[in-house]
Amino acid sequence: MTEYTGKFYEDLEIGMSHETVHTITEEAIEAFAAVSGDRNPLHMDEEYAKTTIFKGRIAHGALTASYISGILGNDLPGPGAIFTDLDLQFKRPVRIGDEVTARAEVAEKIDKGSRVSLKVVCKVKGKAVVEGVAKVVAPRRKD
Repeated sequence: MTEYTGKFYEDLEIGMSHETVHTITEEAIEAFAAVSGDRNPLHMDEEYAKTTIFKGRIAHGALTASYISGILGNDLPGPGAIFTDLDLQFKRPVRIGDEVTARAEVAEKIDKGSRVSLKVVCKVKGKAVVEGVAKVVAPRRKD
């Protein structure tokens, strides 16, 4: 059974954060394309991608952003959290071999409805590639 490090709404504090690290691989891009149906040649075909402004293949932006979902569902808040809103800006391309550090930080708590806003960012080599705000409903402790 998987160990979860999630938190209940009552345990969350402003500034609390969690990070994960992922390496972008050919296999991850292929798997994401299979699941999402997005087979844009910018992600899948090096020869095509060389003709674009990126001069080579890049990972799906949504693949990189999905690492944020992993944090929200597994760790902060964690199991039982309900994703309600995501506002992201994609800042830079991510390439095969890049190590992505995803981070979520509690920015606001709203007691009514157990709502939580989190600042989210994904970085490669210390530079933001994706950043924005995620909102969730956090699970409450059952008394």
